[in-house]
Amino acid sequence: MTSNSRRSWIPRLNITVSVLFAAFIVKAGAEALPDEAGAKAASEAATQAWSGVPEILARIVPPVFPARDFGVTNFGAIADGATDCTEAFRRAIEACHDAGGGRVVVPRGTFLTGAIHLRSNVNLHLEKGATLRFSTDPRKYLPVVFTRYECTEVMNYSPFIYALGQENVAITGEGTLDGQGSAGVWYQWKKTDDANRLVRMGQQGVPVKQRIFGEGHHLRPNFIEPARCRNVLIEGVHITNSPMWVLHPLYSTNLTVRNVTVETKGPNTDGCDPDSCTDVLIQNCSFSDGDDCIAIKSGRDADGRRVNIPCQNLVIRDCVFKEGHGGVAMGSETSGGIRNVFAENCRFDSSDLDAAMRFKTNPARGGFIENVYLRNCSVKTAKVGIHMTMRYGSSGARDGDSIPVVRNIDIRDSTFGDLTRQAVFIEGYSPSIQITDVTIAHCEFLKSRGASYMTNTSRVHVIATRGSGIE
Repeated sequence: MTSNSRRSWIPRLNITVSVLFAAFIVKAGAEALPDEAGAKAASEAATQAWSGVPEILARIVPPVFPARDFGVTNFGAIADGATDCTEAFRRAIEACHDAGGGRVVVPRGTFLTGAIHLRSNVNLHLEKGATLRFSTDPRKYLPVVFTRYECTEVMNYSPFIYALGQENVAITGEGTLDGQGSAGVWYQWKKTDDANRLVRMGQQGVPVKQRIFGEGHHLRPNFIEPARCRNVLIEGVHITNSPMWVLHPLYSTNLTVRNVTVETKGPNTDGCDPDSCTDVLIQNCSFSDGDDCIAIKSGRDADGRRVNIPCQNLVIRDCVFKEGHGGVAMGSETSGGIRNVFAENCRFDSSDLDAAMRFKTNPARGGFIENVYLRNCSVKTAKVGIHMTMRYGSSGARDGDSIPVVRNIDIRDSTFGDLTRQAVFIEGYSPSIQITDVTIAHCEFLKSRGASYMTNTSRVHVIATRGSGIE
């Protein structure tokens, strides 16, 4: 899992395809090469890539647990919303783990808790009507644990639900996980300089064990984070009021996220951010949050290049994206590389979306975004339909010497409704650092306020695509 070559079976494409650019503003450095045979070549390449999805899915197998239940109320948890149940959860999880596994069951009622650390073979199961309400006291998430904060490794406050180096772990049920993000101090912490200080430590190569934040500092914990885990299932739960990223699988393999509903506001409250993970399925989920709904990541800048673990082999199906910055996003933390991402049958359904399909990186990041395929999607409304940039700069340095690669992106058979800004925006970094081999095929753009824009690109192919802002 530490090599960028692991399971990179999808071929790199180098094809020239038919281009129709009637309504594009095409700046210098953008290349359009017409080739009538290219349409067929692009279709065949996409078909070949999608044919590998069953192989990925065959490896993604949710964990199965013994038929043993450990009720948290039997270990002292009280459903009054006021009694601290952290120790009761710890004892229930340890008992379940020591017995060989099973379910730790949370019954109907409201339970107040601090950090919950899962162990191997434990399924944290919330029955219908159960609510886990997480404390607003930062001290309840100490001692510090190993994590990544915005894709830089650090010792920080524990995520609310955390597992490190475990196998066969799950969070399931019909209950609610309430982070109380807006009720605590978490959102105020965004204004401090600790995040920039951590990035500088990563750039300077400070050993991770010396990057100790936690008490006295202001890096917000993520909500749910399985780190270095195998065989993970998150299913059915409703998650709200996150302090930071909601679902943050880190360095994990064989992960299933399905039938999950995320509803949260606040800064940087991304819905699901797989970070340097392999073999991930995200299916039948609904996201409405304060940042990107799904953002695929793989480490940030020098620290991410040091770790050098890609995020690869991800399948996203039948999801709904409402409020957020991006619906399905790649980056901006791309330093370990992102490849082999497949998204299909998704609905993008909010004017609050900055971009339905979003790709972002810059030469401070490095790494790559390649082999990304989206099909059969419906965008009801968004500001931009398809947005790609190698000049992303809203979260720190934009320039640098670690040149990323963005190539082999195929978007087809999708409908874009009311786009309040423009249909397509594609921006390479410079005439010599370009976004290449992009195909937009058999798509329809029904309403767009402005013309599409392309600069510093080559082999961008728009095939049998029509509508406002395109034709």
